[in-house]
Amino acid sequence: MSIKRHIPNIITLGNLFCGCIAVFFVLQEEIYIGCIFAIAGIVLDFFDGFAARLLKVQSELGLQLDSMADLLTSGMFPGALMFYLLQHSNRVAPFLPSTLPTYDVIDWLPLLGFVITAGAGYRLAKFNIDTRQTSSFIGLPTPANTLLIMSLVLINIDGTLDVLIKLTKNTEFLVVFTFLSVFLMNMELPLMGLKFKNFKIKDNLFKYLFLMISGVLLVGLKYEGLFCVILLYVLFSLFERKKK
Repeated sequence: MSIKRHIPNIITLGNLFCGCIAVFFVLQEEIYIGCIFAIAGIVLDFFDGFAARLLKVQSELGLQLDSMADLLTSGMFPGALMFYLLQHSNRVAPFLPSTLPTYDVIDWLPLLGFVITAGAGYRLAKFNIDTRQTSSFIGLPTPANTLLIMSLVLINIDGTLDVLIKLTKNTEFLVVFTFLSVFLMNMELPLMGLKFKNFKIKDNLFKYLFLMISGVLLVGLKYEGLFCVILLYVLFSLFERKKK
């Protein structure tokens, strides 16, 4: 029995393992360590499908296993990050009537972060049965959404722009952003796929340009650069679709 057919699934299991450790460390409030393991999981998720295509061993098992791993790394993990942000926000709720005893609501409010996990789960299940998403995406991919939420928590801890830092500490902003995140993942907007079928420049010009500019933004703007990278991803996707 050839071992090569197991290689993509081993990579996927590595993603799942990294996701478990990432969630553990976030719940221990070791945010940086959690983010490192989450990024490692996202990198593995990037290569498992490529390995399957390269070795010509795609399988239904691999597809389902990939979604299970993503639900942890790109579902449970960003939900835990939002839980952390809400737990450390200003914890006021002026959107509630002043006559209500708001302390009970405030105590439970951080759990709202796991709405992101539910939204990611719905998107991943839909992705498996959506034949339109074989080479591109419809809606923000769960790994991209994870990086977006990750940028918020890193700005909250070690950001450089006061405006963004204050937003990441604002309960109302975080609640709105939670539901916006779910909407972005499940909206009907075609976006560029970042998994390479080959490495030819002519077939992947927009992907290479996106990756290079993203690298510059991340180096120059640090954590705030992640916001710009996600925006750039959407813009490149729209431009590539218009060109096609």
